Amino acid sequence: MRFISLTKLSSEVNKNMKDRASIGDKWRKRVKDKCPEVKCIDHYALFGPYDFLDIYEAPNEKTAAKVSLISRSMGAELAESWAAIPYNEFLKLTEEI
Repeated sequence: MRFISLTKLSSEVNKNMKDRASIGDKWRKRVKDKCPEVKCIDHYALFGPYDFLDIYEAPNEKTAAKVSLISRSMGAELAESWAAIPYNEFLKLTEEI
């Protein structure tokens, strides 16, 4: 399954922009350690209500929830994971109804 994760960091974490690469490395290592079945597809920095957007594959919703919980445990104020259906698969679903 493919998931989209949106993350808003706490103001405390955002104060240390110089440490951003180190914090990101620690996050990726923890996700890899705790959720080895997760395949990261892409990672974006955002300038809006959220700070980061991640696209990844995970076997199920529980694993996706763990990714968000890892983010929360490492200083994210908000972390959401949404299931994402590729558009062509969505179109197939619409044909079934």
